[in-house]
Amino acid sequence: MKPARCPWPKTDLDILYHDTEWGVPLHDDRALFELLILEGAQAGLSWSTILNKRENYRRAFDQFDAAKIARYDARKVARLLADAGIVRNRLKIAATIGNARAFLAVQQEFGSFDRYLWAFAGGRPIGHHRRTLRNAPTRTPESDAMSRDLLKRGFKFVGSTICHAFMQASGMVNDHLVTCPRHAACAKLR
Repeated sequence: MKPARCPWPKTDLDILYHDTEWGVPLHDDRALFELLILEGAQAGLSWSTILNKRENYRRAFDQFDAAKIARYDARKVARLLADAGIVRNRLKIAATIGNARAFLAVQQEFGSFDRYLWAFAGGRPIGHHRRTLRNAPTRTPESDAMSRDLLKRGFKFVGSTICHAFMQASGMVNDHLVTCPRHAACAKLR
């Protein structure tokens, strides 16, 4: 019997994301920043919605170059609010700009965003061994700590549930079901 992937991916794009990205340990600062912004953009929406708009986000937000985003002015915000390719939510756009500034401060303090974030997982992926999604948490002590610290540093749209989803997506937590072929593959990665 062929192992079954996790049950949440339904569309072709979701399946591709699950099979190639979700749960793979991520250590590139720009990519971590992008993922944190996209997870925040998801608040109140489905991940499929954001995944379908990801390329539009990359275009609209200068490939998630935090130094550029931190300098956005009112004219750029107006263009973003008119861009149908992204979620046109004033608070989420403002949060992205503020988060870029906070990201740059974290890089300055810790040497990298990667070093800072991965400390919340103890520096290596946390492996879970679930057979079903029943009783799977939407937040953990680690995501609570990450959320508290990010908020203290001025980040927005980084509640504990968002941080937990971010930790799963970035490979800080291996939450593939043990019946999923990606569980074993991701467990070998650091």
